[in-house]
Amino acid sequence: MVEELPIAKSTLSQHLKELKNAGLIQGNITPPTIKYCINHPNWELAKKLLNNILK
Repeated sequence: MVEELPIAKSTLSQHLKELKNAGLIQGNITPPTIKYCINHPNWELAKKLLNNILK
């Protein structure tokens, strides 16, 4: 992701950490890499909550 996004590696790492702490993504560690995927049930719940707030 670092190669694809115009942000520093440390910034990306911090954002991914926050998304993981919120339960929106999951990370699987296979040194030296971490593979991330969306936690679909939590992502859908977050979308519904945000849509209700923004109505």
